[in-house]
Amino acid sequence: MSPDDIEKLRKALAAEHAVLFAYGLLGARTSGSLRARISAAFDAHRARRDQLRTFITARGGRPAEPDASYALPFFPADQALAVKLAVHLENGVTAAYLELAAAQDITLRRYAALAMQEAVTRSYAFRPAQPPAFPGMPVAAAAPPPSPSPSATSSGG
Repeated sequence: MSPDDIEKLRKALAAEHAVLFAYGLLGARTSGSLRARISAAFDAHRARRDQLRTFITARGGRPAEPDASYALPFFPADQALAVKLAVHLENGVTAAYLELAAAQDITLRRYAALAMQEAVTRSYAFRPAQPPAFPGMPVAAAAPPPSPSPSATSSGG
């Protein structure tokens, strides 16, 4: 096992710890269907955290321990900000797994690819509207309505 692979696993585990902290906070501040989705995301990340710990210890490494607290990029004061934070969390954990996708161990690369797919899927499920078909491309200005043709406006006299 490459020491570099173990370090990539530890970084992914640290990202999962941070996400679990934030989802715990979000779960306490939301209700209804949003809370159900946040709880499901929390459970999925907890399972990933446990799998990462197993991968690390099975390879002779020492798992990263969670911090007592994590700084949030902003405070989720309402449901809209809670959704925005959930999307931010999923994007962040996707980046951590992207690094793990470069592991030498093919099993870890597959694991990382699946974890990224799940995180991106959750991220899009939290968004209130679908993203543009080609993210990053400029949005075309709305075309003005067609002007009536001369034959339609003439009285035909």
